[in-house]
Amino acid sequence: MSVTATALRGSAAALALALLPISSASAAPAPRWATVGPTAATPSVHDDTAGGKADADDPAIWVSPTAPADSVVLGTLKNGGLDVYTLDGSLLQHVDAGEDGRWNNVDVVQGARIGDRVLDLAVVSDRGRDRLRVFAIDPRGAAAGARVVRDVTAPDASRVFSATEADVADQETAYGVAAGRLSDGSVRVLATRRHSTDFAVLDLVPGPAGTVGYRQRLRSSLPGSFAVPGGSWSPCEEPGEGPQMEGSVFDPTSGDWFVAQEDVGIWRISGDTWSRWLVDRVRDFGVPATWDEASESCRITGADPGLGGTRLSADAEGLTIAHDRRGTHLFASSQGDSTFAVYSLRGRSAAYTGGFAVVDSPTADGAQHSDGAAVTTAALGPRFPHGLFVTQDGESTRPGDEDRVSTGFRFVPLERIATPLGW
Repeated sequence: MSVTATALRGSAAALALALLPISSASAAPAPRWATVGPTAATPSVHDDTAGGKADADDPAIWVSPTAPADSVVLGTLKNGGLDVYTLDGSLLQHVDAGEDGRWNNVDVVQGARIGDRVLDLAVVSDRGRDRLRVFAIDPRGAAAGARVVRDVTAPDASRVFSATEADVADQETAYGVAAGRLSDGSVRVLATRRHSTDFAVLDLVPGPAGTVGYRQRLRSSLPGSFAVPGGSWSPCEEPGEGPQMEGSVFDPTSGDWFVAQEDVGIWRISGDTWSRWLVDRVRDFGVPATWDEASESCRITGADPGLGGTRLSADAEGLTIAHDRRGTHLFASSQGDSTFAVYSLRGRSAAYTGGFAVVDSPTADGAQHSDGAAVTTAALGPRFPHGLFVTQDGESTRPGDEDRVSTGFRFVPLERIATPLGW
């Protein structure tokens, strides 16, 4: 059933929910910490003219059902398009974003039922055009070292948020994206909007001539201001911008969505009622600050009221979920201090169980100021027999990167994280 936006806009009740105690955190076992090194890194990309304005942002993992060692990692490069990598980090395929394209986030959904077909798909947010792009994944390409993804976006794909093409130029467009396969095999996508608290939920549908389109199911928003003792608080942003969300993930075990509002914290959104509540808050939640035009930054104007969390330093960024025999684990990028927080999901609770940092190893440099992340617990052959964690590295320091803005992706064997964290 379709739900209208007006029924879901942030209300006084929603604002009150935002300040309920995060009781699940206090019930968590003693948290643990891991310092892990990657075993593989993708080639650096460069956000300059010579590098095609490529800026690594968000990864996703496709798991081969027949040859796990031939699984691949997809990574968005914004203006640079999309790269596909083998499990040793080598480039397997590049897809150009085209004129005006800016591919921001990517998610993979396997076994998607689109009409009478079952496909493995990658869904990409095209921030430059305010649309989704949909790619079919061909397992034969991964095995043969050839083309893996093929653009199957319907030619009549509509704008996600903008009313007109002229509005797209303002770039308040599709930003973060998460795709989820429902119990009947259909696919639902949650897209967030840049510089806004808006989000849209869309269903993938068959398009003409074997393509894949989408139709909007609902549009809503998260709060941009919050009731605090003595008044209200809004995160400090540049004039005209709202506290945006980007990192997002679908949890198939509960049917819920998790969304990271960068300067606020992590929200859980019910896939049934679309109610929402905060799982955790950033450390600076509630701290009064104003935008300073001279320095083009936020200036703190008052004391910390102590309403924030203790694990996330803004921005709260990439979210990903791991499922194993011991439960469901939510990973969150704490971009401000280059760490990751891990939460155990049971029912509607989210208990913090520990965190980790990805540091330099003998084979690859670590990850700093990470945006997106992806994880799988599937055994992926001899390189990653217990699963794989992939993260964006916002400051690549590989040889040759010293004088350029360089980013990439880092691959970590999952057991290096799971074992120290006790799961």
